[in-house]
Amino acid sequence: MPTPPHEPLPAFPPGFLWGAAASAFQTEGAADTDGKGPSGWDAFAAAGRIRDGADTSRGTGFHARYREDVALLAGLGADAFRFSVSWPRVVPGGRGPVNARGLDFYDRLVDELCRHGITPAPTLYHWDTPLPLDEAGGWLDRDTAERFAEYAAAVAARLADRVGMWMTLNEPAEVTLLGYALGEHAPGRRLLFDALPAAHHQLLAHGLAAQALRAAGARRVGVAVSHSPVLAAGEGEADRAAAGLYDTLTNHLFSDPLLTGAYPDGAIASLMPGPVAEDLAVIAAPLDFYGVNYYHPMVVGAPKEGAPSGFGGVAVPGDLPFGLREYPGAERTGFGWPVVPEGLRELLLGLDARYGRRLPPVVVTENGCSYDDAAEDHRRIAFHDAHLRSLHRAIGDGVDVRGYFTWSLTDNIEWVEGAAQRFGLVHVDYATLERTPKASYRWYREVIAAQKGRAAS
Repeated sequence: MPTPPHEPLPAFPPGFLWGAAASAFQTEGAADTDGKGPSGWDAFAAAGRIRDGADTSRGTGFHARYREDVALLAGLGADAFRFSVSWPRVVPGGRGPVNARGLDFYDRLVDELCRHGITPAPTLYHWDTPLPLDEAGGWLDRDTAERFAEYAAAVAARLADRVGMWMTLNEPAEVTLLGYALGEHAPGRRLLFDALPAAHHQLLAHGLAAQALRAAGARRVGVAVSHSPVLAAGEGEADRAAAGLYDTLTNHLFSDPLLTGAYPDGAIASLMPGPVAEDLAVIAAPLDFYGVNYYHPMVVGAPKEGAPSGFGGVAVPGDLPFGLREYPGAERTGFGWPVVPEGLRELLLGLDARYGRRLPPVVVTENGCSYDDAAEDHRRIAFHDAHLRSLHRAIGDGVDVRGYFTWSLTDNIEWVEGAAQRFGLVHVDYATLERTPKASYRWYREVIAAQKGRAAS
């Protein structure tokens, strides 16, 4: 087991933003409180799709205990808190009346963060689509993008005067792949390549929501996109072609429209619905920052009978033109993900090389690991230390990175894994919902204090 690092981290640039993150479905609970409507994930959980049977309607109790968690953020010395707004808490039907009591909760949360000098950094969509919209087609339906923009306008009208940075969407690639292509996440559709319209409509929703936010006076509008370096499993043409296709579908399918106003491949663009060229002009409106979520690289090859294949524990069907392989020689987290800190620098340099001046300032909006070692989580400390050093090298190489959000502040409901995977700096007892800071919380507090001390000297 790795031991905690002894060498202090090098100095990050002045003004670098230090934060932690969470999401509504994974933490809030209060699933039917104050007029909240059901989400597609609520229905997915009710259908028995959570592997350990965790009570997702309870979450970590954040809705009732948010002041306690904000105090934990203040104890870290965090500059910002990335949380998500629950769409069905604000617009229970997905369309129609706004639920004022739902917005009242986020009003109180934003005020509490501001009272502690912590920048509120909400994400408007972290996967919890209102159930009526899911049942009407969800992200396969263009109307969902229009309804999302209306919801964004309602949230911004209440909160824009105090919110310091906004994210429209979180990880549209995972929603498309796991929710619509493979059926392993809500809404459980298994459409394979017919899932591509879900990608386009999420991107359009981002563009329309960005317009709505700015019209309401929102400052610093961005998005949070997952990225992974993709390595070919072998030197042969079949493996390299499979890796290239996977790279396109999970990385450039989203970053290219956002940053260049074009899809990476003409064949893919031809499969997208609606007036694609007009939509791309909306999607590619300039961003104030580009959020990057990084966990690990992917090794991809041609489909091969008997070869290990999966995506975060999800089996990939044999009728897809690629297969996922194990990353060789790496330590693994409790989730089984390879620990490859240098992958963070690699992907940031790749984005910088691909997009140049079109790449806005970058914020690492998620980076973290799951380990079942709440008391002495040396591996979590070593993980974050190594990734921050890799991030610092990327900055030294010229990538404009402005901040880092650890995933996550507290343990939370890890989607289909339930309570089994623990990503938090703070341990949550799911029987009592009691919070206990881990060693990694104290380590991160010391990192932030040291960095701010250097900046002040």
